[in-house]
Amino acid sequence: MNPIEYIGTGSASSHPWFGRHRLTPVASADTIREMLRAELRDTGWPYQPVLPAAPIALPRASYAELFRLTAALLDLVRRAALESADTTAGRLAAYQMPPSEHQLFTADQFTEERYADWVARPDIVIGPDGPQFLEFNVSAAIGGPVETRCRLEVWRKLYADEDGRVPFSSADPFAVRAEMFRTLSAELGVAPRVAIAGSVRDQGVESTRYFDVEAEYFNNIGLTARFFEPEDLHEAWDCPPHLRYPLGLRNFTIPDWIELGIDTAPVQAALDHGCLLVDTQTSTFLSSKLTMGLLSEGRPWMSAAERALVAAHLPWTRILTDRRTTWGDRDVELVPFSVGNRESLVLKNSLGMSGEQVVIGNQASQPEWEAAVTQAAQAGTSIVQAFVEPRTCRLAMIADDADEPHDADVAPVFGPLLFGGRPAGLFSRFYSDGTSGIVSVIRSSADNCVVAI
Repeated sequence: MNPIEYIGTGSASSHPWFGRHRLTPVASADTIREMLRAELRDTGWPYQPVLPAAPIALPRASYAELFRLTAALLDLVRRAALESADTTAGRLAAYQMPPSEHQLFTADQFTEERYADWVARPDIVIGPDGPQFLEFNVSAAIGGPVETRCRLEVWRKLYADEDGRVPFSSADPFAVRAEMFRTLSAELGVAPRVAIAGSVRDQGVESTRYFDVEAEYFNNIGLTARFFEPEDLHEAWDCPPHLRYPLGLRNFTIPDWIELGIDTAPVQAALDHGCLLVDTQTSTFLSSKLTMGLLSEGRPWMSAAERALVAAHLPWTRILTDRRTTWGDRDVELVPFSVGNRESLVLKNSLGMSGEQVVIGNQASQPEWEAAVTQAAQAGTSIVQAFVEPRTCRLAMIADDADEPHDADVAPVFGPLLFGGRPAGLFSRFYSDGTSGIVSVIRSSADNCVVAI
């Protein structure tokens, strides 16, 4: 049986970018459901009552385009963030970073800047004119690598023929991350020993499986790795030289640890004793949505081609302050313009995560919107961004206790994983009923990996 099905354009709201084919389910609903849940067991991943019955499948050209655009735009994001000031202190001031972010920097400025963007995942939707980048997540604490790997493992098992061949292609997040660390090891001239720094308290479970699945993969291919809770991180450096871990994955965020009451001092000690954790703290400037505002408005060093790339794939974005700017061919007063164009704008705080501190104008009342815009303009640490109505693709889904899959037209948020500049798999999040808005796994959305056919 050929698992690739021709579906045409899918639905009235879909887009040719998604192609005309999809992968159909190749096992019973019970089998798919059990395999998907078994792979992500004990990781803290939220329970999802509706699961995908097949991977999202894109044409090879569309799949490749997401990574090509991500690499090009990430380079511009990096340049814009580093150009904002000559030093870390200057950037902290320019971005008005909260005191919580004034820590965990390495002593060497070059190291900070060199290894600030080795793990990245933008959020992309498909708008009327193709891929639109809503934000850049530049941090080793991004969601997606473990989840994409686990979903991919299920689909590989289900779709493989007797010779192990599958009718799709996808990079493996763990394999690419391992190569990233081998590259770092060679570049720095250190042993390929990797400390995975995180906490099960951050995952909301007692099991360490979320971190162990990656560490076990590394160890199985000859790359020594170990998961460390912060209280144990001293063991990565306070030991004989041949047992030290000179490299590491910084799989946590400062705000999350502050909320959980987890001390970051052991991380600073590890950094001070030569353990390089990627991404470095400088990544916080790249992740800040203010950087997207800088790029959208244009920087003096940008070429005509770079300006065209940004115009085509970044929605109009402005740092919200009381000033004049442009909207198309018009000069506008930014705050009054933002207040008066609620239906077509989104308000975002510079450092919000998981959809927090985001106000979608067409989902708020006018008084709520005006109050939020006015307050944000006074602080100067938010952006307004043009709202993008996402297009949909058709996907087979399985509801709890259902005997058969059902079709749904979903509006995915794509998250291309880029490790050390290399494509590392494609994560996606969406609502199973096809609605759009703030899509986050903590808001009862579904997820899937995306493959190329």
